[in-house]
Amino acid sequence: MLQSFKNIATVSSTTLGSRLLGLVRDAMIFAALGTSIWSSAFIVAFTLPNLFRRLFGEGALNSALVPTFSDVLGRDGRTKALGFFNQVFLRALTVLLIILVIGIVSLGLIIKLGNLSQRWFLGAQLAMGMLPYMLFICLAAIVSVVLNIFGRFAIAALTPVILNVAIIVALYFGMSQNSTQSVLVWWICGGVLCGGILQFLLPSLNLFKLGWRPSLISNQQFDQSLRELWQLFLPGLIGAAILQINILVSRLLAFSLNDTAASELYLASRLMELPLGVFTISIVTVFFPLMAKYLTSGDHIGFAHSFNSGMRLVLAISLPAGMGLFILSEPIIRALFQWGAFDSSSVLKIVPLLAIYGLGLPFYSVATYSTRGLYAAKNMSYPVKIAGLCLVLNALLGIFLMQFLAERGLAFANVLAAVAQALLLWIALSKSHALINIKHIWNALKKVLFASLVMGGTCYVSLFIIASLGMSPKSEAYFVVAFLIPTATVVYCSLLYFLDFEELSNFRKILNHR
Repeated sequence: MLQSFKNIATVSSTTLGSRLLGLVRDAMIFAALGTSIWSSAFIVAFTLPNLFRRLFGEGALNSALVPTFSDVLGRDGRTKALGFFNQVFLRALTVLLIILVIGIVSLGLIIKLGNLSQRWFLGAQLAMGMLPYMLFICLAAIVSVVLNIFGRFAIAALTPVILNVAIIVALYFGMSQNSTQSVLVWWICGGVLCGGILQFLLPSLNLFKLGWRPSLISNQQFDQSLRELWQLFLPGLIGAAILQINILVSRLLAFSLNDTAASELYLASRLMELPLGVFTISIVTVFFPLMAKYLTSGDHIGFAHSFNSGMRLVLAISLPAGMGLFILSEPIIRALFQWGAFDSSSVLKIVPLLAIYGLGLPFYSVATYSTRGLYAAKNMSYPVKIAGLCLVLNALLGIFLMQFLAERGLAFANVLAAVAQALLLWIALSKSHALINIKHIWNALKKVLFASLVMGGTCYVSLFIIASLGMSPKSEAYFVVAFLIPTATVVYCSLLYFLDFEELSNFRKILNHR
């Protein structure tokens, strides 16, 4: 278990650097484009290749590949396991190339024959230009999951840094030439494509060092393992498709509202995804292979203990992070994004959206982690049913609430759907595994709630004190980000220490072993 915490620290630190660089990337994009038709069209267009990335790379194929590859690796050794991976890679490459050709042709016909408004015409053009990114990022994701199984977490976690750097460099060159927004958006698309190619090459070279030799020759000796992967992949694909369609529906509904709604919702969700991506996904990345290995060896008690340990960590991070986003949404947005074309009015539009997403952060985290717990147990069908239910719930609530609350209605719909998903997935796990229930996390949850409330009160009172100092809004925002957030973090961690939070002892062991 100690090694798991070291891996979490590795993934989290690498992902933190990537996410912070991602904030720089987004700040540059919004400073250049603002919350305009150009930024909204880019965000909607970029959703399409990302949809396939999460479907085939980080979603269904990832979830099916972890238990099947682990089985072959444990039974037949590394050489045979990499041979099995070659067969998976070959089939994935074939399917992705077919999808790429169909997608480009379809978008071309829509652009040429469709009677589109300027907003939708621009979105379709950008989507067509960025669709090849899908091929490289999907292949990079499935290579990365094999690296994770071999315990090589850092390289896989580092690949998003490459995309961020590529976009930043491309945008810098575009801005240095005083390009208009209509030209800058294409510079950004070029950065996406270059970044995708590099994201595939880095983990591939690392896996090559571990013995992987790519082969496009079909091999029938792995037919049984491939059939098992296929049986896990299909329901997982449906579940992942539902989730990604959910995101796409929300983006399209926002895009239909006005020229700025899609970019406003995107930015709020990106800030919410910072703690989700840095910490929750890091915990999931480390604990998912661990849980799968326990179940492969028939150790159901070990599975339950590892799941409960990860869940306590998820709650300990997502609850205070969500509260912080809710209370400090305005200074966070102002400090990070109020540059260039992104002015004070844009800040005030996004503040309530980020506050809403902050309330939903713990539920997004629990749903993400619980889904992987069910996938580790090879229960792929129930998450699909829940995802389908939440898709319908999100769409209906979104269509209804946007009539009265516009963008805020779409954000509320997303959060309510996440609440339902988290509760239903947790209930499913607790029914199938007796040791996974609320009593095994209740003591930790009480400590986390108490520490989070004290931290939240500290932030709330501190905002009034800072406001009385007479600083400008931008200076106040800098002060909050530079001093109040670190102080609140220290307060929270100190309280967990004095309350003897169970998982904190594992981090102390890591420090003592260095």
